[in-house]
Amino acid sequence: MSKLLEDLRQVCRLRHYSLRTERAYSDWIKRFIRFHHLKHPLEMGVPEIRAFLSHLAIEENVAAATQNQAFAALLFLYKNVLGVDLPLIEDVERAKKPQRLPVVFSEAEINQILTRLQGTPLLLASLIYGSGLRVMEALRLRVKDVDFEQHRIVVRAGKGEKDRVTMLAQSLGAPLKSHLTHVKQQHDDDVRNGSGTVYLPYALERKYPNAAAEWKWQYIFPAAKLSIDPRSGKRQRHHLSEDTLNRAIKQAIARAGIEKNGSCHSLRHSFATHLLEAHVDIRTVQELLGHRDVRTTMIYTHVMNRGGVGVQSPLDKDKL
Repeated sequence: MSKLLEDLRQVCRLRHYSLRTERAYSDWIKRFIRFHHLKHPLEMGVPEIRAFLSHLAIEENVAAATQNQAFAALLFLYKNVLGVDLPLIEDVERAKKPQRLPVVFSEAEINQILTRLQGTPLLLASLIYGSGLRVMEALRLRVKDVDFEQHRIVVRAGKGEKDRVTMLAQSLGAPLKSHLTHVKQQHDDDVRNGSGTVYLPYALERKYPNAAAEWKWQYIFPAAKLSIDPRSGKRQRHHLSEDTLNRAIKQAIARAGIEKNGSCHSLRHSFATHLLEAHVDIRTVQELLGHRDVRTTMIYTHVMNRGGVGVQSPLDKDKL
């Protein structure tokens, strides 16, 4: 299994897959092999894949997205690592995809949450809500990706490896510049201490050997401590962990007394919903969010303060 997983890692890195995807695929392949009593994947095929995926849906009751990720990992293994073209896999018991509406905060609730945050978590939460960023998009922002003059942010390699441009709230200009002043001091200290490099995507580090230490490539929200990069083995400063932000947001929601099961991602949902409530064109919102299909953006029309919930109840007909 170790040789197989090493081959998988090499192919993932050759194709510039993220470390999160690489680890997720490795975990699923290990589970697949163990499920079939350590048989090598070359000794298995469609029946074994079908059995494993059906087991996930029936016995483990996983979410549809989880089952799809496991399926993607196995297809990647057979096609790109083992060089095996699998026939169409049918008759798999599929996990049911729930039709759930996103959790959205009102503008008043957003203010209550933000007033209970401070420092970097406050700046990050404001950026996610103010620009409609995904959590990891915000954490992976680099200095060069923010244009203060044009009040815009370039999101690099977002979901689906797509770049896009979104807005930067003018009210965030001054606090973000102040934050970058402190980050720059930290980076200068790292450089003086023989560090100061950052992870660069794809083959940029080989193409531009000095770029990893340049200020423009540094993360806007760096981690508090240096760490060892699991791929290169270099000791450098990664971006802030999403767990740190998630905990701060959860605590702020609780302190605000908001009884919604919200999270960091609810700030992005709120961004989209509030823009649509302000009559911003849905195609514009789709572009800002980076949705491939406008039908994904249309889900927010179901949680707006219009439509069915804007109609007066017949119980209140005496108040007409």
